[in-house]
Amino acid sequence: MSTTSKKKEGRTRAQESSNAIERMYITMRHLFNRGFYKPMGVSGETLREALLVLRPEIYGSIGEEKAELDGLLYVIDRLPQGIEECRFINLTSDEGYGSSHFKPIVPPKRRRNCYRIDDEQMNIEITRGRSEIYDILTHLTFLFVESHKIRKRVLINEEGAAIRDWQKLENAIRSTKKLTQKEREVAITHTANILGRTFNEITEAYPKFATETQPERLLNIVYWIGKLAIEESLNDKKRTITFSPVLRERLGHHIYGEIWANNIKSVLDKNGLLQRPIHIISANMHSVMNSVFAKAALKPTSTKTDIFDIYEALSDPKNKTMRNKVEKMALQQGMTYIKDGSGTNIDVQIFDTDKIDFSKTKFEYLEKDKRNKAVILVMDYAFGEQAYETMDELLKPIKINGDMVHLDVKSISIMGKAGILQGGKGDVMIPTAHIFEGTADNYPFKNELTKNDLVDCNVDVYEGTMVTVLGTSLQNKEILKFFKKSTWNVIGLEMEGAHYQKAIQAASRVRGSINENVKVRYAYYASDNPLETGSTLASGGLGTAGVRPTYVITKKILEQIFNS
Repeated sequence: MSTTSKKKEGRTRAQESSNAIERMYITMRHLFNRGFYKPMGVSGETLREALLVLRPEIYGSIGEEKAELDGLLYVIDRLPQGIEECRFINLTSDEGYGSSHFKPIVPPKRRRNCYRIDDEQMNIEITRGRSEIYDILTHLTFLFVESHKIRKRVLINEEGAAIRDWQKLENAIRSTKKLTQKEREVAITHTANILGRTFNEITEAYPKFATETQPERLLNIVYWIGKLAIEESLNDKKRTITFSPVLRERLGHHIYGEIWANNIKSVLDKNGLLQRPIHIISANMHSVMNSVFAKAALKPTSTKTDIFDIYEALSDPKNKTMRNKVEKMALQQGMTYIKDGSGTNIDVQIFDTDKIDFSKTKFEYLEKDKRNKAVILVMDYAFGEQAYETMDELLKPIKINGDMVHLDVKSISIMGKAGILQGGKGDVMIPTAHIFEGTADNYPFKNELTKNDLVDCNVDVYEGTMVTVLGTSLQNKEILKFFKKSTWNVIGLEMEGAHYQKAIQAASRVRGSINENVKVRYAYYASDNPLETGSTLASGGLGTAGVRPTYVITKKILEQIFNS
């Protein structure tokens, strides 16, 4: 095949993929407005077909007859436990279930409250905007596609006769006794045949799915998604996804973002910080606190102790005592912690630098006038479009005693995880602009952070354009290669950058809510490289590889704040 033909074929595949993403989003918005749909019926057909055309990297072998195990684990970790057993999935707003007898179920990898209403229904609370709905519907579409792969392998005929492997799996699931090693391996053997996978592949995946309360969870998931698909086929018991009327009414009105932002401003006012210089950082809830207070709180026994070893130890869930020491000192020296109660799931830390003993930190801060001392507001990660909602509301003025008070926002720094296209896990990306996938929207800006700022930090750094994607689980290699090779000079992809910048530009240049010359900083560390097989998000987390880039970026942000 000629080079020209290859280019044409690749370009066509990228265009097909881009069109598939667009169809998925148009369809999801239509189904949301409609109020319900049946994923494996006519109404869900467009989503299924588009996902199979797209074949995202994160969903691996979705387009093949064999089951996709890594993609299944990725999806299950982001959906509530037990959802595989439910025919009816209801997406709701925050409608009072938190004060009911229903116990919230929080997925391991997504901060959202879910409620098992009965044997057949799961309610999922949506408080983070459209991106959360798109995320859930995409994962559910994958789950339903996989379920019908199982149905096709299990059913012998249209009368409902099933292969022997299915009967044996059903016996294992219905057993009330704990499975012995022998019984488990027998069940794995039958499950491997049902999924079109090897015994070794299922055995390796098995512990990844297990939980303390459900060690045989993989068997349970395979059985129930297959069972519901069989009942759809034989008995017309269609699975149904509904959107509550309250959710449809509230979506897009910034209800949760406004409550969240007003609470933060009231805390700032209560502590006399509202009219001080404010520096906003979107990051995690540990890196700023640890960067400032870990050295003094933990007092390393040796001057040769690498501070990154301390940060790595603090990231270990087992070292709760260490983390408590750092947090205790931070609270004693001006940190205020705001646990979210609005529904945004975004916690906040406020640091009053007037109360920090900088002589015991790694930083130098020479400002003497209390009125000019920085207030650092750290907000936890937003999710997709929620970044616009929360930042837009946070930057608005607030009425105090009848007067409109504008926040004196000096800088806004965004640190986050992103997929990288030119390097590997743990590398750092410094964007010069964000472009919004599927639109002509682009947001160039002057980034106060540059590649040169991190040149001596023992991390690989890439500088260029970032794509803000509609969903990380909707990207395949063809689209990503197009991004990488195009004149846009794309170095990575993430979900919030364009939304944040849209809010910042509106507040500073259109509304005049904050200073037009507000300084902005963006930096991302690579959680995955979706162009490399085995390096996608479905292949697992960063682990300790994310420690150094996280703290290198945090250190540079804080140094610029203290030296401004």
